[in-house]
Amino acid sequence: MRVFVTGASGWIGSATVTELRAAGHDVTGLARSDAAAAALEGKGARVLRGDLDDLATLRTGAETAEAVVHLANKHDFSDPAVSNRAERAAVQTFGEVLAGSGRPLLLASGVAMLAQGRPATEADPAPFHGVDSARGGAENLALEFVERGVHTVSLRFAPTVHGAGDHGFISVITAVAREKGVAAYPGDGTNRWAAVHRSDAARLVTLALAKAPAGSRLHVVAEEGVSTKDIAEAIGRAHGLPVRSLPAEEVGAHFGWIGGFFGLDLAASSDATRELLGWTPTGPTLIEDIDGGGY
Repeated sequence: MRVFVTGASGWIGSATVTELRAAGHDVTGLARSDAAAAALEGKGARVLRGDLDDLATLRTGAETAEAVVHLANKHDFSDPAVSNRAERAAVQTFGEVLAGSGRPLLLASGVAMLAQGRPATEADPAPFHGVDSARGGAENLALEFVERGVHTVSLRFAPTVHGAGDHGFISVITAVAREKGVAAYPGDGTNRWAAVHRSDAARLVTLALAKAPAGSRLHVVAEEGVSTKDIAEAIGRAHGLPVRSLPAEEVGAHFGWIGGFFGLDLAASSDATRELLGWTPTGPTLIEDIDGGGY
């Protein structure tokens, strides 16, 4: 299958391109830079130069593909509205190109804020609608295109997709711990983060392309929830730092922007996804990666 992948040189995307190529797919990846293009060519993928704001290029990529795997996101935490607008515009573009074709559109989403007081499940609808909501309400927008003949599949990733070389949330939290000289956690540390190893995430995306029905909401989650206290203790062990709890009023000043995420309970189940796809995670756990020097 000819597959167009955005975010193809990113943390999840680069591993996904490897899996897609191993499964026999002809992959074209969106690349912003010469380095990204070279990395994709090294994996045997074709290259389409452009970025997430270049809607004409996104349209070209979708028009020439049999499936779109949309993993890119601007991740502008200083101005989330910028990311939200770009994400919604990209999904709208893909939906319009693929309408009436029955071709797959797999897009990255997340498990955050789907449920309160319990692990989120695949049955929980995303509460985000419209350009001013998280990710521009892209999941719901994409799912609306199912009625217009698009084979939409939502890939709800755990808040941490971990592994050696990760520059995501856990890397940021680790950097704060090293700067401050203490591995801290919010409150009593019982709030939990779902997690998945990068290799397992990439394998799930490839399985989803082959097997997931239109309208599916999949949870890319290996561990339902790792407590923030356990995360902090692992960072402390790895870097020889003391570990302590922070009262709620100190979290923002200590962690900066990441504190708003680290204080959330982001547990999620993937039972339905595993049963649907026959997916069994085999990669290291988050704590094993931290203990093993991955951060």
